Amino acid sequence: MDRADFVHLVRLSEHASKDDSARYRRSVAAFAALGYLWVLGCLALSVGIVVWVAVSLGRDRFNLTRGWLLLFALGLLWATVRALWVRFDEPEGKALSRADAPALFEALDRIRVKIKGPPVHRVYIDDDFNASIRQVPRFGLFGGAVNSLSIGLPLLMMLDRRRLLSVLAHEYGHLRGNHGKLSAWIYRTRLSWLKLDASLQRNEGVMAMFSQAFFHWYFPRFAAKTFALARQDEYEADRISGQLLGTPVAAAALTEIAIRGDWYANEFWPSHWARAELEPQPPGPFEALHKRSLTPPDEVFARQSLREALRRVSDLDDTHPVLRDRLEALGQKAVLPPWSERPALDLLADSAKWIGHFDNLWRRAHAGDWKQHHAHRSRIRERIAVLAARGERNTPDEMVEWADSERRLDPAAQVRAHYESALRIAPEHPGALRGLVQMLPLSDRAARLEVLERLHHSGAASRWWAAQSAVASLEDPDAGPHDEEALKLWRGRLREAEEAEERAWEEITSTSFFSQIARHDLNDYELGELKADFLRCLPVSRAWVVRKNLREFQWRRAYIVFVDLPGLDDDDRWHLCRELEQTLTLPGAALVLWAGHSPTVADIEQHAFGAVWTRGA
Repeated sequence: MDRADFVHLVRLSEHASKDDSARYRRSVAAFAALGYLWVLGCLALSVGIVVWVAVSLGRDRFNLTRGWLLLFALGLLWATVRALWVRFDEPEGKALSRADAPALFEALDRIRVKIKGPPVHRVYIDDDFNASIRQVPRFGLFGGAVNSLSIGLPLLMMLDRRRLLSVLAHEYGHLRGNHGKLSAWIYRTRLSWLKLDASLQRNEGVMAMFSQAFFHWYFPRFAAKTFALARQDEYEADRISGQLLGTPVAAAALTEIAIRGDWYANEFWPSHWARAELEPQPPGPFEALHKRSLTPPDEVFARQSLREALRRVSDLDDTHPVLRDRLEALGQKAVLPPWSERPALDLLADSAKWIGHFDNLWRRAHAGDWKQHHAHRSRIRERIAVLAARGERNTPDEMVEWADSERRLDPAAQVRAHYESALRIAPEHPGALRGLVQMLPLSDRAARLEVLERLHHSGAASRWWAAQSAVASLEDPDAGPHDEEALKLWRGRLREAEEAEERAWEEITSTSFFSQIARHDLNDYELGELKADFLRCLPVSRAWVVRKNLREFQWRRAYIVFVDLPGLDDDDRWHLCRELEQTLTLPGAALVLWAGHSPTVADIEQHAFGAVWTRGA
């Protein structure tokens, strides 16, 4: 199924859900039952063959054909039984007892009574900025399930009690009544079919081909048909959270999570890893986070973060709606909330114990990475010293490298003079123009637009970044009065640049992984930035990078990144690769793929010119 057909089926499901929700849910259950019929059909077929071979042996002599049939049937029976008896891994983190968090368990009991939902059997604390609830089947697809709630320590640090409880009420809302049971059943069933499909793919023969053909047809349609159900459940869970704690509290929690999550990922963690320049041994991050979380985010950062969150549009890559849609569904305006003043850590009996526990785990897990990062930042400092000694004798490229390196060690470094020195020698140098834009204050819109105009005309490679930055500046109400004419001009330029980007991306994704590739062209600075990204992304154990040579856009720097992600399932790998495509520090578009069935590790090692980074090396 291609993307257009998938989108069409999702839209049909959304319309069906709006027109008659009960009927739509019945149709989802019926379509899920079709998968059960296939599984049970495989089971019946395998049992039938085994019985037939056993009966026939009483009348006729054993022959090779019956032997192959028996082996096939036993393999199919084993794979089917394993799929029906699918086992789920326990959530990561440490299990909490009532003695560890009496106030938390009391709050969960109150939520359960108000929602009239099933009990939460197990509560875990982990180090994610998140909270989630899941159902772990006791006996495969049969029997009841264990409801497990996971709460992140950073979330406890950055939200007050009422807002945290609104998040927990949202998660609990996924289990309410018959709607929650249907969603959980669909989720468990989907995982079971995926495992059955994986088992059958390891078999060869006619029946394996039929099975693969069925799942190739079935899974995309099942995902499309259930998409509206999953998104509808998110809105319903928000509504329940609003009923229990108040819609203003639920809306404030959603907004604060969006802003603080942005700060946590893009401000706190880079600043923590920056300590590696002076500290050869890794410090614990969560003690530092506890202290810093008591200070609200900078207002300029918060406003910009909220604007960026509100620009996002709900798409088909994630069943969670975006912040704007969730706030509208709650009937609340998108505004900066009053920041949480007293963290919800007091829900734990001994918060210092858990901060110390996760700090120790983090130190042990990142000791080797920290050592690498310390050595790398030392090399950057040495390179800065060499460039500083040359002073005005540096070339424009070296001036830009000097400035970029200073900013890498200290994002607030005042290096505008370096970019201006490069521009005096090469007035249209793209790197210097881009750096100068980032040095100019957001409030100086006129100066920023003047530099962005020069950058836009410097070459096709810079047009998308220049247009995007200009539109963001013109849409920023804090940067000056509204300029409709300039905004119209830059939006037109942005549309043209995005069309070119989409054509380039289509060429990257539609051609074979290993066609039109060459060794990467990253310089030492760019490769160092990329390695730092991999260091901070714990699931990545190895990485390869190749340059993708585009026929239509020969000037365009584009890359394919292969990552080895042991310990994750394919769904988590897919989501992490999509996240890395947005966050990796590369001077061009990047398609991120994991080493698995296609491409395999052997294929990557043969064609990708060697790994650029290995954890612990």
